[in-house]
Amino acid sequence: MASNVTNQSRNVLSKKAMVKKEDSMDNITLFSIITVMSFFLLAPVAIFMEGVKFTPAYLQSAGVNVRQLYIRSLLAALCFHAYQQVSYMILQRVSPVTHSVGNCVKRVVVIVSSVIFFQTPVSPVNAFGTAIALAGVFLYSRVKRIKAKPKTA
Repeated sequence: MASNVTNQSRNVLSKKAMVKKEDSMDNITLFSIITVMSFFLLAPVAIFMEGVKFTPAYLQSAGVNVRQLYIRSLLAALCFHAYQQVSYMILQRVSPVTHSVGNCVKRVVVIVSSVIFFQTPVSPVNAFGTAIALAGVFLYSRVKRIKAKPKTA
């Protein structure tokens, strides 16, 4: 829940910074600034919390293939960066609410496809949560289609 609140708050604030004005930032510039700022803010926290646990010597002593870890980490980072970049490109074109609903749909699709692919048993609580998310998306799409009809004199 905290992740959703902070993510959607970031989207709303980012959308306000992207509003079409002469001095507004485009989505790529804004995303770049947020990424660099988050690195400088969180790198000290990561070093303080994790310490020397991620040095190559420590990882090798733990039996980890460091080269493979670096390659997979780089691929994951590139994929996540591309995902975030596309997300900001979409956010520039739609409202934050529509963006949030699309994010909700994405999460449901990921959950359902992983349940099908990995054949993970679904508890009634998980099924209920997924149903609520799908119902919310459905209701949002129905309400979005309703347009106020202009009064004719």
